[in-house]
Amino acid sequence: MFLQEILILFLGIITVIMLIDVVPIFKDWLNRIHIGRYINKIEWKRSITEVGINWLNKTPKIKVTDNTRLVVIDMLKGNYTKSTIQHWQEAAILLGLAEHVKNSNDENCKQEIIKYLDNKFDKQFQWAEKPIHVDGAILAYAIMKLNFIETDKYKPALDYVWELIKEHTGEDGTVGYRKSMMNYRYVDTIGFICPFLVAYGVKYNKEECIDLAVKQLKEYEIYGMLGQHHIPCHAYKVDNKVPLGLYGWGRGLGWYAIGLIDAWNELPEKHKYKPLLEDSVRVFAKAIIGFQQPNGSWNWTITRTEARPDSSTTATLAWFLINASKTEGLSALSIESAEKAINYLMSVTRRYGAVDFSQGDTKDIGVYSMLFSILPFTQGFCIRIINHLNIR
Repeated sequence: MFLQEILILFLGIITVIMLIDVVPIFKDWLNRIHIGRYINKIEWKRSITEVGINWLNKTPKIKVTDNTRLVVIDMLKGNYTKSTIQHWQEAAILLGLAEHVKNSNDENCKQEIIKYLDNKFDKQFQWAEKPIHVDGAILAYAIMKLNFIETDKYKPALDYVWELIKEHTGEDGTVGYRKSMMNYRYVDTIGFICPFLVAYGVKYNKEECIDLAVKQLKEYEIYGMLGQHHIPCHAYKVDNKVPLGLYGWGRGLGWYAIGLIDAWNELPEKHKYKPLLEDSVRVFAKAIIGFQQPNGSWNWTITRTEARPDSSTTATLAWFLINASKTEGLSALSIESAEKAINYLMSVTRRYGAVDFSQGDTKDIGVYSMLFSILPFTQGFCIRIINHLNIR
């Protein structure tokens, strides 16, 4: 009798372990039935925005590991998900919803945003849980883009982010990704900090912030770009300027694109750096259009046609091109390329409105995920794109 109970318990544990592995795979399969049925941009806009509103205060955790078997071991070790990746995920959703409320009177969305802010900040409008990494800067930038709240009251939190960035500035005068990795400069950091630095610098008359953003971008152009092709590598080493990781990693291009285009957008027309960054916008736009796939996507490795398309790359580069179309000589080409990208993103949207097939979390320099699923970051940029276009 005792052995029988032990056997039943053992079989029960095995069953639970198997279900932990199988259920997520089954849910993905189920949710992909009738994927990509959106042909109307207005309906797509409504559907993806509703998902973004629902996700803002309940952002889905994204797997850190690529393991799909014996997942319970990763869970027990605490390696399955990490809260530190949530700042940039939430920031993207907030940027998308900021664009949505700019062009609508969606009270439900505004209430969800206020609820989010109430959870993130204390009564003195300082961070309830202060960011320790510079990816908090893109979230601070997203808050600055909210046009229906008094963003000045969050200045203590914005000031904290500026101090955090200064603490991560190395001897070369550029900003590191982590304090433990100060001998490397990642392309991700450009997207994290440059839009915030310019917006904060312009708003509070701190020219040194703008100088730092431009330096971060221009140094990467010198040491992190592949010659005439003008596509970034994942990182470079500060002391000897050796490039690291992959040239043409899709989401890396996305991070560079966000940092460049939003920084350029935030600069006043007469600012001394406006023409300088506009030249960079023009060069990068021409470079990425040449790597777009016939179906409108960019692959996770943009230089290989055999690689899988990545929705996160496609969404961020589409955002870049929509804004780059304002530059002289690029309008028609950029709009055409962005339109193809939007059509692709519609074709990989699940029936309930979640955009699918984004590359998972990157493990290290040169170590990339081979899982492709939903990603709040991608969802946010799709919302940002379609609401920016203000299709009605």
